[in-house]
Amino acid sequence: MINFLIVTHGDFGAYLIEAAENIVGPQPEGVLFVPLSNRLSLEEARARISTAIARLESPDGLILLIDMLGGTPGNIILPLVRNKPRVAVLGGCNLYMLISGFAQRRNLPFEQLSEKMLRDGIKSISDVKQLFMAKLRPITSF
Repeated sequence: MINFLIVTHGDFGAYLIEAAENIVGPQPEGVLFVPLSNRLSLEEARARISTAIARLESPDGLILLIDMLGGTPGNIILPLVRNKPRVAVLGGCNLYMLISGFAQRRNLPFEQLSEKMLRDGIKSISDVKQLFMAKLRPITSF
């Protein structure tokens, strides 16, 4: 089974997991969350993330989700997983991509799942008002 490690600023990742589990169902194994705050030293944050990675590494793969590109979570993670095969690091984590991952983690191989999660996460970002208003515009000419 493909495992997930969510590393975010503050408790954002915990709320994403909770919301995704409310929609897809509980994920009793293979999902961990590491919150980062300015109360942690970089060494302590690195140790927590390193321990979580070691616990979750799997022959099926490990997908790490971070909240933003260029932030502390990614800056700590990248050196730790640079040479690890079957480990993906996906930035800009959102609820839709986590739901996609949880729903398909037992059905898709590692490479396909990480690609699907990226596509689904990008697809979920839109100007909702503009999208729906465009569909409701009346036809004014024939």
